[in-house]
Amino acid sequence: MGGDLAGRMAQASARVQARLLLAIGGAEGPLAEAMAWAVEGGKGLRAFLVLESARLHGLPEETALPVAAAIEALHAYSLVHDDLPCMDDDDLRRGRPTVHRRWDEATAVLAGDALQALAFELVLSADLSSRARVDLGLSLARAAGATGMVGGQAADLAAETAPHPLTLAEIERLQARKTGALLEWSAAAGARMAGGDVRPFLAYGRALGAAFQIADDLLDAEGDAAETGKATGKDAARGKATFVALLGLEAARRRAILLAEEAVAALDAFGPEADPLREAARFAASRRK
Repeated sequence: MGGDLAGRMAQASARVQARLLLAIGGAEGPLAEAMAWAVEGGKGLRAFLVLESARLHGLPEETALPVAAAIEALHAYSLVHDDLPCMDDDDLRRGRPTVHRRWDEATAVLAGDALQALAFELVLSADLSSRARVDLGLSLARAAGATGMVGGQAADLAAETAPHPLTLAEIERLQARKTGALLEWSAAAGARMAGGDVRPFLAYGRALGAAFQIADDLLDAEGDAAETGKATGKDAARGKATFVALLGLEAARRRAILLAEEAVAALDAFGPEADPLREAARFAASRRK
């Protein structure tokens, strides 16, 4: 990742996390501690996409910050639940014990539930028009629910015991929901806030999301747990439906690069002001953690 992009993402992540911790401050005890633990660390890519797409539409960061915090709260909830023993059963996330290992399973479930609710509270309390808040909230519910991320997670679990390996088209559909839906929403959030055309940003987010997922598959296959901050080698052991399993390492890597360039091309109409988003797409395809 280029130094400029790395710096911008780190600064954005710090501001978003501060906003999240402020919002979590209303909770108490182990629940609040577990929620804060879940949102700390991470790349903050989804929040970065929200802030950059808002900037591209002339919106001040203070207006977009609650929306950026919302997507990180929702993403954190998904990770907390995904790590549970009944799902992927992970002990490590972002280089630290997962929430259910640091506390217990009940606290992890409740912390995830509270973070999901907090995401919608943040969106619906943003200083935006009523129409923009409704559009953001409705589209986020669809991206997160049974037709989006949660549906993708269910399909991912079902694929582990399917009688036949999934085809490439089936894997693409699964991952477009499990991983891509929230990235698409993040990329289009600025346009939704400003009442602009979401189509180029949805196309950008769709391609970026696919590239991001392939990079994730590659990291699981050949990454180092110390660098990635989570266990690796689990996809093959569990028979998960991944691009790497179907295409092989090199073909998957080439596909990720092509998808990143597809995301870049989707923003052709926006000139150099969209360069941070273009860099983010290339980062998503080649990241090491």
